Amino acid sequence: MASKRFDYIVVGGGSAGCVVASRLVAEHDARVLLVEAGPRRVSPILAMPAGYMKFLARDTYLTMHHVLPQERLGGRAPIVPQAKVLGGGSAVNAMVYIRGQAADYDGWDEALGGAGWGYRDLLPYFIRQEGNDHLGAPYHGVSGPLKVSHLGQHSAMSRAFVQAMQERGVPFTPDFNGTRQNGVGFMQHTIDWTTRRRCSAVDAFLRPVLSHPKLTVATETTVTRIQLEKSRAIGVEFHGPAGSETAFADAEVILAAGTYMTPKLLMLSGIGPADELSGHGFTIVADLPGVGRNLQDHHEVPVVAATSGAFGYFGQDRGLAMLSNGLQYMLFKSGAVTTTGVEACAFIDPDGGERPTIQLYCVPTVYLDRDVSGIEPTHGVTLNPCLLRPKARGSVRLASADPTALPRVDPQFFGDEDDLRLTIAGLRYAREVLATSPVREMVDHELFPGRAVISDVDLADHCRRTVKTNYHPVGTCRMGCASDPLAVVASDLTVRGIESLRIVDASIMPTIPSGNTNAPVLAIADKAVDIITGHGRMPREQAAAPSNHVSSIPDQVHPP
Repeated sequence: MASKRFDYIVVGGGSAGCVVASRLVAEHDARVLLVEAGPRRVSPILAMPAGYMKFLARDTYLTMHHVLPQERLGGRAPIVPQAKVLGGGSAVNAMVYIRGQAADYDGWDEALGGAGWGYRDLLPYFIRQEGNDHLGAPYHGVSGPLKVSHLGQHSAMSRAFVQAMQERGVPFTPDFNGTRQNGVGFMQHTIDWTTRRRCSAVDAFLRPVLSHPKLTVATETTVTRIQLEKSRAIGVEFHGPAGSETAFADAEVILAAGTYMTPKLLMLSGIGPADELSGHGFTIVADLPGVGRNLQDHHEVPVVAATSGAFGYFGQDRGLAMLSNGLQYMLFKSGAVTTTGVEACAFIDPDGGERPTIQLYCVPTVYLDRDVSGIEPTHGVTLNPCLLRPKARGSVRLASADPTALPRVDPQFFGDEDDLRLTIAGLRYAREVLATSPVREMVDHELFPGRAVISDVDLADHCRRTVKTNYHPVGTCRMGCASDPLAVVASDLTVRGIESLRIVDASIMPTIPSGNTNAPVLAIADKAVDIITGHGRMPREQAAAPSNHVSSIPDQVHPP
């Protein structure tokens, strides 16, 4: 690394880090160091919509966090993977583009006393980033760098699921990011329609500035501590291919390392709960008891059925079928490789309320977590009720003072009884869908948990045995007002009690959004750049580009 001084050091090259680094360099001519623990390049297979499935069980681009044994799960300790690669989750995820519900962000803003984090404050950032292939104003952008489209293929089972939900009276929703989230429909994905390739945060934001002389990208490099001068962040210590080094930031250090690693790095630097830091021998720089607390994650439980025919994707990823599908994709950009295998979902409330509490995924194959056994692969369908707003709160703690040790993650799945109750209600609802035409005519029999599992007690056991992450941890450095004793950052994302240190990733979310989290992280990071560079909050009525027509958004919106 030629220079050791920068204006900004961005720690973490995931979705948030790519957005922040690219804008600071391209629009503000800043000297930026972007540090990422994972590799710079990924397998070309990951660019294919279906390619990510080849890496779900590998640690090639993932850190496998073994959570603490969960008492409520009978000692089970599910693995929670998180991306470790330039581009972060956007480079390895299932590419679903969902923003959440307006009420999610309005709840943040209300708790912050109206500091500019409501839905109408964030919508211009969603729109500005987006290049949607078929949806436009007032909720979508068409000229942004993040390409969003529908998949190139929908299976027969996915289409039947959408029809069955409508048969049950659930409305068809053509756009989960538009006027209404509740309903059933086909999900949008961060895929470029013209090439049928993944559009990651690297593709959308970072690649255009990779050759910029003021951007330095250090990959396979782990930040071990924030350099502090009294209560001011002045740089970072890191270990990379050249060994241990230090770099300095003349303006700010910006943390974008994610919900697990950002609090870990704060604690390694003496910022966090005083009692825990003292126990590991750290000098206390800032006693912030909220660091590592407030962990939330979407989690889901499966209902699996065998089908009477090949209505999904079983067997399409191996043998002659794989070769045929690969050739079709290479020649025509069509076929099974153009799908992520997660095509349709429904947003519902099994309790009958208007605001969805469950995202019911339809996976047109048998899909179980790696520690669940007893089912032979076959033609089938998996319905996964995913809890949108869990009430339980977990934590992230240091395992030791060793900066190379993974943190101790305690997700507290079903730590609140209502989370379990609502999940069971979601399972019962999923079974009703399996018994509804036209899905009913495709289903042969239920495989898991099995027809004999009927009572709430037995279904609760099934939940504890099979619950898995939906890969959306948030909240461990939550944003809050001055009166919130557990707030780690203020509404301008600055860390309490520390100058020149900001956090811009999913860890700042006070509560989890009601949907997949990559799109919200990208919007938060985009807004963060305006705050960092002095633009503050974007006017609610002003779009980033005139063509987005944000000024035409109705005063009363009830979108996603």
